[in-house]
Amino acid sequence: MPVLALLSALFVVGFEQLVQWRFGAAGIVGLLLLTVGVKAKSPAVSSAGAVLLAVLLAGPAL
Repeated sequence: MPVLALLSALFVVGFEQLVQWRFGAAGIVGLLLLTVGVKAKSPAVSSAGAVLLAVLLAGPAL
């Protein structure tokens, strides 16, 4: 069980670093909003985070 928790924590930290490197501070804010919204069961906050991340992902294609 501790190994699974350690691997999960490493994955989360690695993913956050990837988002920050790729999308900067706005990516971290979007990921934070999405995470807080899901944990708090707030559709408005999680939707705002998801929209922000979607805009950042689609930005180069627009």
